[in-house]
Amino acid sequence: MRRTFVLSGVTLLAMVALVWLSVNRPLALHAASGNGEITGVVTSANGTEAGVWVIAETNESDTQLRKIVVTGDDGRFLLPELPDVTFNIWARGYGLLDTTPVTASPGSALEITATIASTPQQAAQVYPANYWYSLIEPPKASEFPGTGPTGNGLNEALQTQGQYIDLQKQGCMLCHQLGTKITREIRDLDQFDSTIAAWDHRVQFGQRGGQMSNTMSRFGRQRGLEMFADWSDRISAGEVPQAPPRPAGVERNVVITMWDWAPERFGYVHDEVATDKRNPRVNANGPIYGVDVGNDYLTIVDPERNESTMLKVPLRADASTVPTMFAQDGFQPSPFSGMDVPHTNRANPHNPMMDSSGRVWLTTQIRARPNPTWCQEGSDHPSAKYFPLTTSGRQTGFYDPKTQKFVLIDTCFGTHHLQFAEDERDTLFFSGGGVAVGWLDTKLYDESGDERASQSWCPTVIDTNGDGEITKPWNESSGSGGFRGRTVPEDINPSLDTRITVGSYGIITDPTDSKAVWIASTRFPGRIARLHVGDHPPQTCVTEVYEVPSEIQADIGYEDSGFGPRGIDIDRHGVVWTALSGSSQFASFDRAKCTTLNGPTATGQHCNAGWTFYPTPGPNLKGTTVRADYHYYNWVDQHGTLGLGPNVPIANGSNSDSLLALMPDTKEWVVLRVPYPMGFFSRGLDGRIDDPDGGWKGRGVYANYGAAVTWHTEEGYGARPELVKFQVRPDPLAN
Repeated sequence: MRRTFVLSGVTLLAMVALVWLSVNRPLALHAASGNGEITGVVTSANGTEAGVWVIAETNESDTQLRKIVVTGDDGRFLLPELPDVTFNIWARGYGLLDTTPVTASPGSALEITATIASTPQQAAQVYPANYWYSLIEPPKASEFPGTGPTGNGLNEALQTQGQYIDLQKQGCMLCHQLGTKITREIRDLDQFDSTIAAWDHRVQFGQRGGQMSNTMSRFGRQRGLEMFADWSDRISAGEVPQAPPRPAGVERNVVITMWDWAPERFGYVHDEVATDKRNPRVNANGPIYGVDVGNDYLTIVDPERNESTMLKVPLRADASTVPTMFAQDGFQPSPFSGMDVPHTNRANPHNPMMDSSGRVWLTTQIRARPNPTWCQEGSDHPSAKYFPLTTSGRQTGFYDPKTQKFVLIDTCFGTHHLQFAEDERDTLFFSGGGVAVGWLDTKLYDESGDERASQSWCPTVIDTNGDGEITKPWNESSGSGGFRGRTVPEDINPSLDTRITVGSYGIITDPTDSKAVWIASTRFPGRIARLHVGDHPPQTCVTEVYEVPSEIQADIGYEDSGFGPRGIDIDRHGVVWTALSGSSQFASFDRAKCTTLNGPTATGQHCNAGWTFYPTPGPNLKGTTVRADYHYYNWVDQHGTLGLGPNVPIANGSNSDSLLALMPDTKEWVVLRVPYPMGFFSRGLDGRIDDPDGGWKGRGVYANYGAAVTWHTEEGYGARPELVKFQVRPDPLAN
């Protein structure tokens, strides 16, 4: 039955008033419930402000706690799941000045008034580092190859503009963002004769000065200094980058939670782990673990209690015999730390990974570099008899939360990243061996405690003679191939297989084949490789190598090329994803598209059809087609822990304060920005499901502030590394 209503003039006026209130004073209808939430609206002279971050901070917990949300289309916000303490609340948005903090507790409803930035320079102060870095102007493509100090000043080893840009990113952004206030501005310019002289000084001081200075020389030192000085001078004169877009669509549904969790000033947390990658329900509601690579700590946050703690990672050998990773003396005084040594890492723990029982495995240095004799020539160890190893870098071990003890395990092969296979033995594979890839049968180790019998390794040898197996003797290749060379030299003996040094940085196991792993190499232009261990390793180990299609190959356009893989992960269908840190693209590789897998032509450039490229969001470097972002690593959310669905590949926007999620079906980007403190330099990611029936609250993805120098962040010299949790709720007001 259809009903018709006749409104009186008074009723009509009342309804108009209600509509006006809902548009212009949302708080009148959307007060906080008091269930751990603070609500409100952000306005300016332009009206309600959509896509603006609202930041809540408190020191009334064991570790400093922050919660960050984004305003919806009508400028409203809801900060959820807050403890019953007092917070400082303020807003930040592109085109606005930061608002003055106000104090509030759960149950409050706030009206926050923002001021519109009066100049482009004011507005740009809160732009991510990649926008400022985009103003840098590398040498033109036509200037390459370099002709040295008596020619165009560019290093002769640099043959193309892409290789030059790759050096900028892999050489500088490996440790910190480029474009932060501390890098783009020179505060002590009055102490130098020129900006060039100031830059020459700034890349030489501090514990990492030798590394920075060496990178500058690899550009062609004078030309490199001129490029950076020109960048700083133009910014000082008032040049600003284009404005970033504000969060839109699903980006406004993001909830960010942050905890401090390492020493102030010198903390250097490299990676974190929340669960077993194979099963995101492991360690549900439990602590999150990280590794302070600079100071040898296992860092721990309890996200339920907002508490943090640190445990010292031990050594097996006497500390005096174990080398540190970074220089301990001989450097120039730093304006931040003077002659203090920020990082004293002998254990040098790197990448944590969790097993099915909640133990935290690490790649960590437990002894000096020379290997024990059982790893070397003359040993009866099966892998040593096949391919002996004389030295290794890091080894491995684990922390058991149940016993609260560390167990250290020696390895003949070097370790860097590590991943568990989906097999009955809980096989743990390691990258970082250089000439070999190693693995540990963790079931056998748990049963026997025998570290020698539990480990194996094999070299990376490709089947260039095409007979389907690897046999000795083999051709030897360095794998670097020179710049315009190949992974495998053209003059190999075609009747033999060929050993190459891929340079394994990242590693991932294949969920579709428990005996296969993929590794990534950062050498320009970069390559990935697949190692299949077979049924009787090391004799049955077979490697395939696939070079990233790049400008060094003829007749390849920009959309079909890239360079600089670092991270590597895989989806549940077996498609490999790698973030190209040099060219700032996401690339997928589908081996099923390859028509050739072995033989004399299967030497790296034989399956370009397997590659697909997706340029990441953001501006290009001045005068180039290359994005200004940098991707330290990447991760695939196989199990939908973020809330965007399963098999979502995510690149670390390590130079853009963000995580960059590529939606599998639409190929659209979702940018998850961390607006404060600026300088969010993420490395590893991990996602966990605490409650599969808990909706968005029952899951989340974790990242860390992984800059080697915490004083490069917005908080400055007193900053502490932070753990960051990302969640995606149904809408900006969901609780």
